[in-house]
Amino acid sequence: MASSKKKIEFGDFQTPTVLASEVCSLVSSMEFLPRSILEPTCGKGSFIGAALKAFPGVSKACGFDINHDYIHQAKRDTTGFSSEVHIKQADFFLTNWDKVVSSLPDPLLIIGNPPWVTNSVLGSLGSGNLPVKSNVENLRGIDALMGKSNFDISEWMLRQYTDWLNNKNGLMAILCKTSVARKVLRDAWDTSKSVSSASVYRIDSKKHFNVAVDACVLIMRFSPGASSKECSEFESLDATSPSRVFGLRDDRLIANVTSYSQNSYLIADGLSGWRSGIKHDCSRIFELTRQEEGVYLNGLGESIELEQTVVYPLLKSSDLARNRKPRKWLLVPHESMNADVGLLQKKAPQAWEYLEAHSKFLEKRGSSIYRKRHPFSIFGVGAYSFAPWKIAISGLYKELTFVKVSEYEKRPVVFDDTCYSFPCRSQEECDILFELLSSKAARDFLLAFIFWDAKRPITAQILNQLDLSLLAEALGKKTKITERLSQRQTARYTKHEGQQLLFT
Repeated sequence: MASSKKKIEFGDFQTPTVLASEVCSLVSSMEFLPRSILEPTCGKGSFIGAALKAFPGVSKACGFDINHDYIHQAKRDTTGFSSEVHIKQADFFLTNWDKVVSSLPDPLLIIGNPPWVTNSVLGSLGSGNLPVKSNVENLRGIDALMGKSNFDISEWMLRQYTDWLNNKNGLMAILCKTSVARKVLRDAWDTSKSVSSASVYRIDSKKHFNVAVDACVLIMRFSPGASSKECSEFESLDATSPSRVFGLRDDRLIANVTSYSQNSYLIADGLSGWRSGIKHDCSRIFELTRQEEGVYLNGLGESIELEQTVVYPLLKSSDLARNRKPRKWLLVPHESMNADVGLLQKKAPQAWEYLEAHSKFLEKRGSSIYRKRHPFSIFGVGAYSFAPWKIAISGLYKELTFVKVSEYEKRPVVFDDTCYSFPCRSQEECDILFELLSSKAARDFLLAFIFWDAKRPITAQILNQLDLSLLAEALGKKTKITERLSQRQTARYTKHEGQQLLFT
């Protein structure tokens, strides 16, 4: 277990020699001839050894790693080369990299396979193998609290690499998660780094590392004055043409720049018609199986009686993906974020007593979003949650499939927080919205933004960029109903406004 913990802590996935050689051959085919090589986390030395073989004209090569045993092996495997080779033990987070980089002549090749581990995992292990904490993406408070501030250590490292190469003649070829590659590219583009070209080549992480991760080789070339903001994506190391080009357009990260250029006329900012489902973080207490009318079974196997007025049929991502009817029911203690949760005691005393009896489970909810809130609080709930009709979609499944959802047993259906929905007040509205979203124009527009290998490919942010008014106009389907739907996109669901828009 100690060995396993250490492997996780240091993201220790040593690069197979064959893969390292293939990556170096790929770089060589790009007609890049480095004078120096740097591998900041060289491990056992497979990458730096492969690079020395691929580029015999290199004058100086440096490799560093925190693992003492690995350094000994790397030294053995990099002897006999004509280049000046330095292999040293060093802690990445304590090394003076400016001094190291300034000693290496251009063109500089930075290669390697930084650790595949996140800061939250290291925190749970009590590890000190972390950079100084900072809000590098300037996230809003709620985004940071909801988990968006978690990051891969390799992402932090790769951002340092781009700093070192900025305004120099150089290239970095790094193994990393595809999600990390995009974040590093986005940061370099946002900060106007001197990137002259970029590409990602997908690799089979199961084959090479026995892990189920979407991974790639990220290659970024730098030269003074360059300002490229796009990246070619290849499906394998030996692919000769890209499957698509993604990049930065109008300050947005675009999954397919060609599709975006053809459909950007449908884009809008500041819309909020699409909402995520209800977040509660305690499924054993809130998610229920109905045994008979008014009687439910919770996740602890307990049979309980609850008022039906506070229990709603629930759909999850898997239900939407399979177009299933609700199998679970959700206890909803309050109907908006501004509601007084304490009113539940009078409105539904059985539900109140049930939650009080299981308060120890609610108190264990780890997310800090529940701090300073009533112990029974949930998130992602409002008037939109109780619309009689909705168009919904799973955020997790790799399909752009919208589903029409009506009331179930005369109760509005709610969703968990892996789903997104748009509220409709009638079947006619729902049918028309479904028709709009099923159009080729809508599909092509949304596909321009979706990275299918992302942890959550579809988000409310992506869906809310599609202006229904512009879409209806483009399709020649502008009616009073489509106008009402588009007005709903601009609604800020306050307690009264949301009710008026949805139900009057």
